[in-house]
Amino acid sequence: MDMLARIQQALEQELTCALSPSAPPRLMAAMRHAVFPGGARIRPQLCLAVAQACGDDAPELTDAAAVAIELLHCASLVHDDMPCFDDADLRRGLPSVHKLHGEPLALLSGDGLIVMAFQAMARAGARHPGRLTGLLATLCSAAGAPDGIVAGQAWECEPRASLSRYQRAKTGALFVASTCAGAQAAGADPQGWRSLGECLGEAYQVADDIRDVMLGSDELGKPSGQDAQHHRPSAADDLGLAGALSYFQQLMQDAVDAVPYCAHRGAMRALVLQESARLIPPDTCERIASATPSAPRAGFIPLRSAVA
Repeated sequence: MDMLARIQQALEQELTCALSPSAPPRLMAAMRHAVFPGGARIRPQLCLAVAQACGDDAPELTDAAAVAIELLHCASLVHDDMPCFDDADLRRGLPSVHKLHGEPLALLSGDGLIVMAFQAMARAGARHPGRLTGLLATLCSAAGAPDGIVAGQAWECEPRASLSRYQRAKTGALFVASTCAGAQAAGADPQGWRSLGECLGEAYQVADDIRDVMLGSDELGKPSGQDAQHHRPSAADDLGLAGALSYFQQLMQDAVDAVPYCAHRGAMRALVLQESARLIPPDTCERIASATPSAPRAGFIPLRSAVA
């Protein structure tokens, strides 16, 4: 089973476990709409990939960690789309949860997904108590305050925010959790994988800033121009499109270099390459280059010993 199929199956099982005659049907429908069909699932894929690189000797615990991370991510998107923040009508090309199910159920479905993430982790972790404490600490740090996704969202409510601090909390924290939790689920030291998560998290936010300027809503699957509309910190605004693209490419190179030596190092580095091309395709680089001649034209800097 490939990683994406494994994640989809684990998510389906978790949502099915929550079904009960006593559960409010509209709430369950809203929660399901927030999770499926889903996007690239890169965070849980990253978690599985790191676990496999570390031996993956407890696959049920790895699956739970990957599920928990994706549920936390989906919950953050539900809340991010609500009228009190972005007031977005679309997410992944479909109506956002609050547009389809209303604001009260959107709020509750996001809350429910957060609780479900920790339920999944606790249930699987009961069979691996020696690893559970570290995994829960990793997830809590990524989800809450002072430096998790809740804090990242809260920085949008402040009169001023540091771009790097905002990006590390809103996007980076869950990527760090993905790499660290993958190692922890396999009983390995997470510290060697932290740098990879930090580089990828910042790169993803920079790519999102670029895409928010360059792409239309139909290409993004969500409203475009949100950073400017809501006066949010943005790498594209701070550095310009050419500068943001160069910074993105450097971050992705740093991510490749940050993959620790392990049996699956080549596959891990290839996954980073694949994500770089998916996030900022060559044609987007060309569009930036045509507007700013100093911009890099390649979609990604050629890697040094990419398969080593």
